[in-house]
Order: sequence, then structure tokens, then C-alpha cells
Amino acid sequence: MTVLQFPERRVLLVPGLNGSGPAHWQSRWQQLFPHFERVEQADWSVPDLETWAARVGEELARSSRPTWIAAHSFGCLAVVRQARFQSPNLAGALLVAPADPHKFGLADALRHARMPCPAILVGSLNDPWMASADAAVWARRWGCAFVNAGRAGHINADSGLGDWADGLELLSCLIDAGDAFDFRRHAAV
Repeated sequence: MTVLQFPERRVLLVPGLNGSGPAHWQSRWQQLFPHFERVEQADWSVPDLETWAARVGEELARSSRPTWIAAHSFGCLAVVRQARFQSPNLAGALLVAPADPHKFGLADALRHARMPCPAILVGSLNDPWMASADAAVWARRWGCAFVNAGRAGHINADSGLGDWADGLELLSCLIDAGDAFDFRRHAAV
């Protein structure tokens, strides 16, 4: 799959704490692909798991089309939490630099969560929000493939990734996997 095929796909961007500023790869992706949708939170400075997860669910429900999510930081936790609900159109999730659930007192709430669709968790060797080894553990728990991005910090604007071409390639691979994945058969009943 090439980047040129993204316009055919519904992609939701789920930012983390404080949203994603203009230099963040999520914002840059939205400029490159204006049809990408962004989940908005009422208050980006209050990381409330249930509220944020509910907003992800509301955005998923706005269309019955297969939907891929590209989430960052605390937004990843909201996506994983939302995955416990019936979201039959969730076709795949790219979880980038998730915040450590332990830091927010959410480990118990997320420990047994499983992604019901193809998912990739991207971690970094020097992410201040979650150690790479811990990210790999959470990836296994959640049923995600794990990708080590090297020394990329929190994989945000401060990481200097620009449009983050490697992330777009991962999203493309995930969409290819989702195209082959019968997400209706795997939906919660």
C-alpha cells in the first residue's frame, strides 16, 4: 500500500495529554491528509481515562466505515480502554509512545485489555513516559506487535521527526493487515 491510498481510508488521530501542537507528527499528518479526523477532548490537560475513552468511542461511532486509529501517549490508553467496548468498525490501531499506565494509576484498569484488531505499539529507548522494556510488556498484554523506534524520545514534536515517514509506513502496513482482517468476525458480542 502506498501513501496515495490513504484518502480511501478513515483514520482517527487520538492525541495525548495537552493535545498535539502544529509541529507534532499527528498535526502534520492531518495537514498532509486533511480527511484524517482528530478526536477532540473537552480538556486536554485532564487525563481522565473513562472520559477520553468515551470520546474515542463517540468518534468511532460517527461512521460504520472501517476505521484505523493513530494514537499518541495518553491517547493510546484511551484507545486501549475503548477497545473493551463493542467497536465493530475498529480495523486497526497504531499506538505510539503510550504513557505508562502505572504513572497514572491505571495499570489495573488496563492490565487485561486486548486489542480486538491488528495493532502496533511503537516504543522508544529513551521515552520519559515509558521505558522501552515496559512498552514491550504492555504490547504483549494488549496483543500488539511491538516496534522499537530507537532513541526517539517521546516520539513527539520534541523528537524532531517532522512528518514521521516511518510512522506513515507503519500505518500503511497496519492498513494492509486490517484489509486482510475480518474485523466483523472479531467484534465483541
